[in-house]
Formats: sequence, structure tokens, C-alpha cells
Amino acid sequence: MPLHPQAREYLARYPSDLNADLAALDLAAIQEMRAQDEFAAYRGPLTKLPFVRDEEAEGVPIRIYRADPGDAPLPVVVYFHGGGWVLGSVRRNDAAARDLAIRTRAVVVSADYRLAPEHPFPAAADDAWTVVRDIFARPAFYQSNGSVAVSGDSAGGNLAAVAAWQARDAGLRLAHQVLVYPVLDVAMDTPSYAEFAKGFGLDAAEMAWFARQYAPQADPADPRLSPLRLPDVSGLAPATVVTAGCDVLRDEGERYAARLAEAGVPVDVRRFDGAVHSFYVLPGLFDQAIEAREYVAERLREHL
Repeated sequence: MPLHPQAREYLARYPSDLNADLAALDLAAIQEMRAQDEFAAYRGPLTKLPFVRDEEAEGVPIRIYRADPGDAPLPVVVYFHGGGWVLGSVRRNDAAARDLAIRTRAVVVSADYRLAPEHPFPAAADDAWTVVRDIFARPAFYQSNGSVAVSGDSAGGNLAAVAAWQARDAGLRLAHQVLVYPVLDVAMDTPSYAEFAKGFGLDAAEMAWFARQYAPQADPADPRLSPLRLPDVSGLAPATVVTAGCDVLRDEGERYAARLAEAGVPVDVRRFDGAVHSFYVLPGLFDQAIEAREYVAERLREHL
């Protein structure tokens, strides 16, 4: 599959997501990487909104965004950022959350879940579920009208998928789930892992390193880690799955969408041909990010 010209230019400047010697990445180096953001200028504008507030959901830090100036109850979209369960934060993904609030006209709740390796699996998954559960438990606090969706990119897509099946099992009805190039199976044995193993932004070795930091002792088949291994996907929330054509994670996202469809779950999947991992969060570098964000927002508006 040929690379999109913007993806080719991006890879010439940034050949890998980590751009580091993996063996040298101790905790001090990881913390230094968290404090820096070489892509800050490309994440989109920090559009001023009438309502942005930092709160907590049962101890999990969250940031609540609302683009609507009123106080009437609205749908809620929970957003889980990417970063391999190791990097990323609400602060780093502030522009993405603001953009989501503007496009959907929903209340957006961005979760600052705990990061590995300090907080290994299932800490991030537990925090994600805590936030979703709290929104259902306290709708007035979130100005929620009861319609709740989950969304996330990469590792955040993993957390969204896990929270979606936990909500189903708890009897909480989610309106929708949006999974953007999600991590869904840490077995890492799909054809796209071989095809795009190195030189396409997120290398296979880097993804394996992220998984080791997050879940060094976990069973790879645990559906809290690998939602693709969930025995029964029937009854899950309707889904939107976005994949990048030149990404090691492409096949597991598309396989999950196929499993949902086979189980009777309404699902729409869109592959962005020639795109590489991370394109969605960098609208300043990728025109396809704008297209994908509007597609996601349209799907959310339809289901919320």
C-alpha cells in the first residue's frame, strides 16, 4: 500500500513514534519524554470554550469540556488518550478533546488515567471503567442527559473497548464506542505487524515495548488487555472503528469490527489508506486527520 504524501513527509522527519533507544528508556527517561511534546504545534488549536473544568471521578483526574454555553443536559463522550499506556495526558491531548466537544456538541470528559510502568495493568483499565461508571452514577454532575459514549485512540482505543464490554456486563447501556487505530490484541501476530514492522511510525518493537511496560505479568489473552480475545462480543454498543492503512495495528482493528458485525453489533469501519499511526491526533500534519475527526463526530452525533 503506497504511503500518503503527507505520511511520507512525516516519516522522513520522524521515523518512529518513540525515536529512542528502547533499551535505554528507564523510568527517568520515560518521565522526561512525558514532560516534552515535540508535536505540540501540530495537535490543533486550543480553542476557547465556555466551560472547561478539572475534576475527579472517584479519585481519577478528569477534565470536562463543554462547547455549548447553556446548562441543559447533553450527551457525554468519554475520551481516552493514546500513548501506549505509558505516555500522554489530558494536558497533551487538550486540543483533541476541545475539538471533539466542538464537533459533537456533547460534554467531553477526558480521563487522566494512571500510566505504566509505575502503575501496571490493570490500573489504566480500572481507571477508565471508574470514569465511565461515575458518569452513569452522577449524571447531574456531568450535565448528562443519560446518553454516554466512549472513545479513544491507540491505547486509549483499547481502554474504550474494554470499558464498553464492562459497561455491557454491568447493565449500563452505552450509546456508542469509537475506536481509533485501537490496540486490541497484544499477541501482535497479524499480517499488518509483519508488513509494517519497521519504518511506518509505530514499529512492532516499540509496540512490544509499550505492552511490556503496561502488562509485564499479564495473560495476553485477558480481555481487559486484548479485547479481541473477548469470548462474546454480542450486545456491545454500536461501534465506529478507524484504522490507518500503514499501521501495525490495522488488522486487529478491522478483525474486531468484523467480529462485532458477525455478532450483530452495528459497526462502521473506515480505513484511511496511506495513513500511519498517530495521524488522527496531528491535524497540523495530516489532512486525513480532519476528515477522520469529522467522520467520527458525525457517527457520534448520529448515535448520541
